[in-house]
Amino acid sequence: MTANMFTLNDLRRILREGAGEEFDLDSDIDDVTFVDLGYESLALLETGARISREYGIELEDETLIDAETPRRLVDAVNALLLATRA
Repeated sequence: MTANMFTLNDLRRILREGAGEEFDLDSDIDDVTFVDLGYESLALLETGARISREYGIELEDETLIDAETPRRLVDAVNALLLATRA
């Protein structure tokens, strides 16, 4: 799937697909760390794999580690999407 932009709602959907409704993702989570949201590194790696498959980008593990919040991950994915279009 190729998309114009990756949004926080896209990330919420993918996080729910991987972890179910266990975590509160409906509140203002933009700048809350994934650790504080309850997501450990394995869950983030799965999230990254899902994003890579769905959006056709190569999302490195290091990018996931560096993107400590949903906002930073959304920004990183969008940067990769823009780079693939250039």
